[in-house]
Amino acid sequence: MAKILVAYFSKTGNTKKIAEIIYKTIEGTKTLKPINEIENDDISRFELLYVGFPVYSHSVPYIVETFLKNLPSGKKMALFSTHGSLTGSRLSREALEYATILAVNTKILGTFSCRGKVSLQALEILQKSPEHKAWSEMAVSANTHPDENDLEDAGAFAKWIQTLAITD
Repeated sequence: MAKILVAYFSKTGNTKKIAEIIYKTIEGTKTLKPINEIENDDISRFELLYVGFPVYSHSVPYIVETFLKNLPSGKKMALFSTHGSLTGSRLSREALEYATILAVNTKILGTFSCRGKVSLQALEILQKSPEHKAWSEMAVSANTHPDENDLEDAGAFAKWIQTLAITD
């Protein structure tokens, strides 16, 4: 059985919730760690990585960007994100697409995203900006996420990725 790392960056707790569900769902030798606690040489001992982050301004937070750029070539990996946008919308996909580009040397087995509650502070700032008004109104509806369905979907995603990693 492969050694697995579930690495995440979480500011409000949404991404951490998803990371914890992934960790609980997968089987084998596994580690759950915030990205800021991972040393570069730590990565080499894992065969499969699940890497999660919150979407910031339709993109990847800098700490995650740096982490993804420095991953060893050929590492098997899955990406997951949380966001305030509607799931499946262009805004929710952009960050995962960019993360995939950042991790170009890895073998990405799949991606997962779900909605997450946006902090009131962020909503207040974005509501003052005309170009973000529509998004901030949509993001308010994410305040009950991640919910039980999101957590169930994240668990199913984790199992699916683990199956792909074994058969790959």
